[in-house]
Amino acid sequence: MMKKAVVLLSGGLDSATCLAIARNQGFEAYCLSFNYGQRHCAELVAADRVVKALGAAQHRVLNFGLAQFGGSALTDTNIAVPIDGVQPGIPVTYVPARNTIMLSLALAWAEVLGSRDIFVGVNAVDYSGYPDCRPGYIAAFETMANLATKAGVEGHKLSIHAPLIDLSKADIIRTGAALGVDYSLTVSCYQADELGRACGVCDSCRLRAEGFAAAGLTDPTLYRA
Repeated sequence: MMKKAVVLLSGGLDSATCLAIARNQGFEAYCLSFNYGQRHCAELVAADRVVKALGAAQHRVLNFGLAQFGGSALTDTNIAVPIDGVQPGIPVTYVPARNTIMLSLALAWAEVLGSRDIFVGVNAVDYSGYPDCRPGYIAAFETMANLATKAGVEGHKLSIHAPLIDLSKADIIRTGAALGVDYSLTVSCYQADELGRACGVCDSCRLRAEGFAAAGLTDPTLYRA
């Protein structure tokens, strides 16, 4: 039997690559996406496309309302998404506690499924300075998961896989392309429109475009005119 893995899937470039890696490693993927009050739902439509293209045993979308708290340009429309290029420090697109909540929900599903593996597409190289994308955070969450769960206490070690964490955006794209990821299906833009068209100027768009250029591959992103 194939081992089960819960894969966090946003519908973006990184998470699509992460799903392809999990599938290539022989895991049966249980994909988990989130409607957390983000600016747009185009990425959730993209996640559905990615699952259909790459394959998964199940795909679920959970709802939780981080927009009730705000505090981020991705959950509060009164805070503008930066468009002047990636700057030092933690940007206003950081969503407080987002990865911790998502990984915790993935952990809950993993226990129910009898899965010992969770895949997350965080990256600590070409990223926007988010504190919950660092190797130390992933290691700490894995330690917590094994202390806080029935599976962990009973000796069934849970592993948090972050296969992209040390890769450049170009290397992520090369890896995904080699595994057959169709990046035209994905949406990475922080402020994509209802059709999933990218703005081309937010940090995520800039990092994505630079990644394709550095990888020597054509950028299939659909941009707004």
